[in-house]
Amino acid sequence: MKTDHSAHRRGLLALPMYLWALAFVGVALLYIIGLSFLGKGEALEVTGEITLSNYSRLWDPKYGKVLWLSLRLAGLTTLISLLLGYPFAYFMAKASEKWRVWLMILVIAPFWTNALIRIYGWKILLYANGPINQFLLNLGLIRKPLKLLYTEGAVLLGMVYAMLPFVILPAYTGIERMDWARVEAARDLGASPARAFFTVTLPMTAPSLLAACVLTFLPSVGLIFLSDILGGANTVLWGNLVHDELLKSRDLPFAAALSTVLLLLTGLVIYLYRRAGGSNEEMVF
Repeated sequence: MKTDHSAHRRGLLALPMYLWALAFVGVALLYIIGLSFLGKGEALEVTGEITLSNYSRLWDPKYGKVLWLSLRLAGLTTLISLLLGYPFAYFMAKASEKWRVWLMILVIAPFWTNALIRIYGWKILLYANGPINQFLLNLGLIRKPLKLLYTEGAVLLGMVYAMLPFVILPAYTGIERMDWARVEAARDLGASPARAFFTVTLPMTAPSLLAACVLTFLPSVGLIFLSDILGGANTVLWGNLVHDELLKSRDLPFAAALSTVLLLLTGLVIYLYRRAGGSNEEMVF
């Protein structure tokens, strides 16, 4: 009986949050989905005609190529961020209290600066006459400047740089609250450091890594400004399509259809995350 009372009380305390989400998130999402089934009018207007033409246009192969590119870059960003971020998070969790504070500041310091400024900094570094090419030329490693800017590699570099903290923070949280006694027990039973890591540490921190993958993969699909600055016209992501249809073509229904595809992708990824054992607690680390 006491348990039912506590659950009822928690539900009442969470009610304002549910109402807020319904009013400012749920209604907006329903509006976008509904708009995707309407026809295009003049300028930014729409017609009252219900149609599936906006979704039939998505069968054009060029949209499939953009979607594949977006998913591929997002997947590579997630993988590289995990390979770089997890060891850093592990080292930070094992460091002394003094070093842990400085390492945490190193992770969160980029958030104190506008993201556009930081990405433009990478653009300056990647110019044909920028510091990186000049350094390689001075060392004699190259004879002419490399094409580093306006490539998929430049976009991938920027995406990893932007999303790396979203891997480090949840991974650090999972590692820090891990039961280290189990690792010590595995070592006492004769397990090597590598075996103890793969059989004890990694499984215990898997929920945090799953949360890190979701927090990295989903935003990477729609990083509009990053692909515009570092990729130019050579690298178009799905988010760029939504931006162009909305502000250039002024086709609100088709932009809504493109956005609905992202919504479905987000729902699918979160569903797979929950099926794999993820929880809301890990998502907010």
